[in-house]
Amino acid sequence: MQYDAKTPDEYIAGLPEDRKLALTALRKVINENLPDGFKETMGYGHMGWVVPHKTYPAGYHCDPSQPLPFMGIASQKKSYRPLFDVPLWPCKTIEWFRQEWPKHSKKKLNMGKSCIRFTKLEDIPLDLIGELASKVTPQQWIEIYEKALKR
Repeated sequence: MQYDAKTPDEYIAGLPEDRKLALTALRKVINENLPDGFKETMGYGHMGWVVPHKTYPAGYHCDPSQPLPFMGIASQKKSYRPLFDVPLWPCKTIEWFRQEWPKHSKKKLNMGKSCIRFTKLEDIPLDLIGELASKVTPQQWIEIYEKALKR
């Protein structure tokens, strides 16, 4: 579901109350744990965090006018599912995350290639998400990204 919001605050304000609570909690834990240098922004109809052009002038290879995306959160249309896009595969944090999940949640991990889906706020292991957000600096993300582009 895409929204016309220009800022993350506008995006969250436009959501139904239950989704507002979930995305606010995710946003807070990400902002508290992300390394310095990432910027919170809106892009592709949802809120997220990027490496800004001032740090990485080349921008996103698919659209160099856009900053380099890192992670984002969105409210999905088909069900009550906040979506959390994460750089699990390219950062090789996938195995760590899978091992940690059962320590933080009794729910089965619902994960796509680069997303983790949640159905309820109480199902989101916020401490684990915070730890995940802290694992990669902007400079490390640039290096991972450029290495992947060369393949």
